Amino acid sequence: MQFITTETLDTPGTTGEQIVWQTIQEAFKDRNCIAYWRYPIFSKSGKFRKEPDILIIDQELGIIIIEVKSITINQIININGHQWQYQNYYISSNSPYQQAENQLFALLEYTHQEPALKNQITGRVLIALPLITEQQWQEKNYHKLPTSPPIIFKNHLLQAVFIGGQIEKTLPLTSGANLTQNQWKLLLSILAGNPVHCQPNHQVLSQPESRGKLLQKLRSHISEFDIQQETISKQIPPGCQRIRGIAGSGKTVLLTQKAAIMHLKHPDWKIALVFFSRSLYHPIREQIDKWLEYFSNNEQKYDPKNRNLLILHAWGSRQQPGLYSTLCKYAGVAPLTVQNTSSQQPNEALAEACSQLLKETAIPQIFDAILIDEGQDLIVDNYKFEDKQPFYWMAYQALRSADPLHPQQKRLIWAYDEAQSLDSLKIPTASELFGEKLGHLVTGKYPNNIKKSEIMRRTYRTPHPIITAAHGISMGLLRTGGMLTGMTRKAEWEAIGYQVEGKFIPGQKITLKRPRENSPNPIPELWQGSIIDFQIHASRSSEISSLASQIIHNFRYEGLRPCREILVIVLGTFYEAMRLETHIATFLMRQGIDIFIPGSSDSNILKPEPDQRNPNQFWCEGAVTISRLHRAKGHEADLVYIVGLDQVAKDESNIYLRNQLFVALTRARAWVKISGIGDYVMYDEMRRVIGSGDTFSFTFTRPPKREINVTDAGELLKRYALGGRNFRNADLQEAQLSGICLKGANLIGANLRGANLENAQLDHIKLIAADLSYTNLKGASLRKAKLMGAILEGANLQNTDLTEADLTNTDLNNVKLS
Repeated sequence: MQFITTETLDTPGTTGEQIVWQTIQEAFKDRNCIAYWRYPIFSKSGKFRKEPDILIIDQELGIIIIEVKSITINQIININGHQWQYQNYYISSNSPYQQAENQLFALLEYTHQEPALKNQITGRVLIALPLITEQQWQEKNYHKLPTSPPIIFKNHLLQAVFIGGQIEKTLPLTSGANLTQNQWKLLLSILAGNPVHCQPNHQVLSQPESRGKLLQKLRSHISEFDIQQETISKQIPPGCQRIRGIAGSGKTVLLTQKAAIMHLKHPDWKIALVFFSRSLYHPIREQIDKWLEYFSNNEQKYDPKNRNLLILHAWGSRQQPGLYSTLCKYAGVAPLTVQNTSSQQPNEALAEACSQLLKETAIPQIFDAILIDEGQDLIVDNYKFEDKQPFYWMAYQALRSADPLHPQQKRLIWAYDEAQSLDSLKIPTASELFGEKLGHLVTGKYPNNIKKSEIMRRTYRTPHPIITAAHGISMGLLRTGGMLTGMTRKAEWEAIGYQVEGKFIPGQKITLKRPRENSPNPIPELWQGSIIDFQIHASRSSEISSLASQIIHNFRYEGLRPCREILVIVLGTFYEAMRLETHIATFLMRQGIDIFIPGSSDSNILKPEPDQRNPNQFWCEGAVTISRLHRAKGHEADLVYIVGLDQVAKDESNIYLRNQLFVALTRARAWVKISGIGDYVMYDEMRRVIGSGDTFSFTFTRPPKREINVTDAGELLKRYALGGRNFRNADLQEAQLSGICLKGANLIGANLRGANLENAQLDHIKLIAADLSYTNLKGASLRKAKLMGAILEGANLQNTDLTEADLTNTDLNNVKLS
């Protein structure tokens, strides 16, 4: 069972709805089901769009919709057929049962598109009246009406077991069958919106075992249901949210779905989806358009004239507004361009421009939600505004508060993968973005189990051998001189989907293994050949000649198409990569291969004139795209050629260049071919990484140049080491923190349930109202700690030093003292 509350139920007037939702969770907790509070399908109902209050999808019972009306018996003045008339209510009348019926049939329309589910789904509709008893209903004789629907009354809600039985006995509107496991998985995938990801199919003229034929088989494959993705995409947080996901985990898909759902639920909100690379305009717009259409039952599409849902480049230009230029316009300030700044580099220049805007004027609060994709691209090393990242602080300032009682709560949602950073080695933690005082903004949870931080460990795009190779080579796990970057705590590796043996202590052996289930792309099982091909050539001309021959072979014998199925990525620093890009494009054109350089308006243009430029374009039909890394970010292809590995190998300790390699590798949906020239030590490292498969064993020598922390616990320890102390509401459930020092830290309201704090130094710590249930505090020092109202049920306090600790309103009856 899984229960998803898409928005917090903590506003005035929602008490009745909360009671119903809590009872449903209790009633269905042991069933094979998933339930939503406000699943986002918007069936038309008069002047209003309305989504189901409660949607339950149960393997045995099918689809159940419950319409909740938190009204008293005296607020109903008449029932005529399906029409209910009200007094002293926010509407004068409606048809609750008919409305729920419409929602049911709209959902069933999705299933009719799949032959295996057509006419197989049982559907039921009920009304819940949490403020009306069955006796009150009968006293009004409403139960005698011929249109009286199945109802869950106030007195029924006292017995969760009764509710389950009542729903099961309710006469279905549509009759189906008990679903098989495959039908059940298919139903979940459809309701998650996974058919939106299916790519259009086309005829492939090649051998049955070719790459093209294999892709053809996979085109219509509906990806499996992922409860974490489903939860993140459907929930609207009442404040900041950080989504950390490894490459190919679906961050862009989730953000576009979240933006579309926000817009459908709250069409009066002003929402912006922001990104750095202009070549992402088209794919992001396409995805938002598909999500709007899907969840509006084909009634709504993306409208660029609708100013309440904006797709914005971070900068903006004369032709297209960006977040920065839009805020400049509202503030009455002339926007800067890259050429007007001292740095002259797009990302650093943007930070410089945002800093100046922040200094010059108060940022107008015009947005209700801002979602940032590829958030690592908007982090800089040099230009800070006070102690904050300028772009993020500008975006945060541009938001209206989501809660007047808590003005710091603003809906800024950012997704990132620090391993894909090409210009900065800083990590988008809340303290890095907003300063130490607001470093607690994304620790813990909002009401109704909406997380402030999410870590996505599964990658769907990138095949298993490629994602492990990408991590291995980018972090230098098998590097002779020791790893360059990465995690050095077991919990951090586990958070991104690895299993760990050993401890990160100098001289100790470490074994990292990535289980296959965390990379469910089916290509490795279906393809008989190699997924990663690595070749070294004697000269650049030989490397590029081989590239051309292989691409021609892909066309003639393997059924691959040039656009979107093949991508050539060029490695190296800016000028090196630009020269190599031109060299490759020129040679391929001479071989009769049409090419496209991103930013051009058409194929076979090497250096476009100003009137031939289209910064938004990354693909061109009939042509192979050749791209440097910055433009390739966010894009993907089935077969990716990575050219110029020597550009990284000659400076192999450069983390920025290794990150280029990571980004390049993870653009591939199926296969990758890497090439370079010369003779470098890194080539042997690459061979070892590829040969290691999904398991890396190495001796840990010393802490890496750049340590990565992805969990709340890891981030907290790093912030503490840098002088941070404010960790209010941190979510450290079951964290392994034995022996740590957190003297004087503020952990008010934190969740430390089941954590291991054995022998920890916690003097003067503030743990007011913190959850310390079943926490191991054996041997810990809590001298002068503030534990007022803390929950200590089942906690281990053996040999714990509580000298002068304040334990007011703390129950010590169920703790372990000896």
